[in-house]
Amino acid sequence: MPDFKYTEILPLGEDQTTYRKISDSGFKLEKIGNYEFLSIDEDAIKKLTFEAMHDCQHYLRTAHLKQLRKILDDPEASNNDKFVALDLLKNANISAGGVLPMCQDTGTVIITGKKGSRVLTNFHDDKVVSEGVFDAYQKLNLRYSQLAPLSMWEEKNTGTNLPAQIEIFADSKPGHELEYSFMFMAKGGGSANKSLMYQETKALLNPEKLDEFLDEKLRLLGTAACPPYHLAIVIGGTSAEYSLKVAKLATTRALDSLPTKGSIDGHGFRDLEMEDHVLKMSQKFGIGAQFGGKYFCHDVRVIRLPRHGASLPVSIAVSCAADRQILAKINKDGVFLEQLETDPAQFLPEVIDEHLNDDVTKINLNQPMKDVLTQISKLPVKSRVSLTGSMIVARDLAHAKINKMLDEGKAMPEYMKNHAVYYAGPAKTPTGMASGSFGPTTAGRMDSYVDRFQKAGGSMIMLAKGNRSQVVTNACKSNGGFYLGSIGGPAALLAQECIKKVEVLDFEELGMEAVWKIEIENFPAFVVVDDKGNNFFDSTTKTLGKTIPVGPDSG
Repeated sequence: MPDFKYTEILPLGEDQTTYRKISDSGFKLEKIGNYEFLSIDEDAIKKLTFEAMHDCQHYLRTAHLKQLRKILDDPEASNNDKFVALDLLKNANISAGGVLPMCQDTGTVIITGKKGSRVLTNFHDDKVVSEGVFDAYQKLNLRYSQLAPLSMWEEKNTGTNLPAQIEIFADSKPGHELEYSFMFMAKGGGSANKSLMYQETKALLNPEKLDEFLDEKLRLLGTAACPPYHLAIVIGGTSAEYSLKVAKLATTRALDSLPTKGSIDGHGFRDLEMEDHVLKMSQKFGIGAQFGGKYFCHDVRVIRLPRHGASLPVSIAVSCAADRQILAKINKDGVFLEQLETDPAQFLPEVIDEHLNDDVTKINLNQPMKDVLTQISKLPVKSRVSLTGSMIVARDLAHAKINKMLDEGKAMPEYMKNHAVYYAGPAKTPTGMASGSFGPTTAGRMDSYVDRFQKAGGSMIMLAKGNRSQVVTNACKSNGGFYLGSIGGPAALLAQECIKKVEVLDFEELGMEAVWKIEIENFPAFVVVDDKGNNFFDSTTKTLGKTIPVGPDSG
């Protein structure tokens, strides 16, 4: 009979984070009996939350910025890789000014707290944290993305970006008694939609089958969540939901200090050899940093977890170009926030590679639609274009309303016929600027509308991010349309450099999801799907072989 031995599933090493002190107040030590307690005021947590949300919307970690610069210095990186990396560095520099957030999708707020056993709060912690989130989204140039279900079918934007996902746990670790620690995360819809879990079997646990599986599944991530990614893969898990949670945590590098070898005790560990193997695999996909090349991923984390013998969950998650998370803590020494990089300009190259602007086709969107279509038709898939002129902005809710109009026998709006349509939803517009952060949303959500809209004369040129389904390729081939890929990530850069005028055109009641008309200048994009049935992503989704059949083990 074995002896009892306690092991955490995720035994982490010491926290190596560099923090900055933001306050010496809002807490005090109190003696109760033989023990000291840390008593924390509401304002301390509220202000900490506000500062955390501000910083993670405007600043990135130094390590992330170094990885972007590495792409520019890598002779094996494609021009597409370098162009995207450079745009993301420029975007980080603009965002660090504290006005425009780095991405227009300012995310679902996800906050995890760990409360030491002798930390006192005489209030509802979740409510106070929510107040800090509320203040941040009201006072900063952030976007409200949360939809409240009024019924099974009807939704309405909450107008606050609440509710936030807040989870407060007890932390009973020795040495943590007088500390309240937090992780704040802003998770955009693109990367959230790429948190995936598969129920597999023991048959997957051999190198050949796992390679086939990962080759297939990772290609299917596509570019909707804005590569280069921080990719995490979790093999195993005591439950499906725990496997997914660990994958999400791993994308934030919060689990980097895990052991690198397993043991009979059953703890999780990082497989460094597998991480390197998967990273090299991703470099051969051809997807690169969105439109061809090597840098589909910055880095990879592979974590092996214990499992029930009849269950093998496999989870995959990514953190995108807007790599937004920040750590914080309150202890007897003060209120602390992770030090993010406030000077990203140091990572910009002094001289920009002149070849990055080779073979760019300038397109005037103010020509008649038939002339614009003729010009794009001459370009092969993967061509880079620069757009100038008027463009329509419409996304999920606007598409649903226009579709309903067609159902009622009404005509396709003229603005959808005469202009390219950009799938996007802006963040708040700062005072004195033409636009708030205004990057592309994930195109796939509009796939079901494309054929019908094009047959009615609309959506002949679509602009967004990410790969699309075969129905879009078929529609473009049948109707003579095009899908152009916009660079996902540099929303602040687009707002400052490319978008010159913004006005609401239709469905004003939809807020950021209204139909907008925007004037753009030198707006970068790539031809992804053309009028001949060619799709850039077709060549990147061919796998090594078939995945093994999936079925339940007996248990």
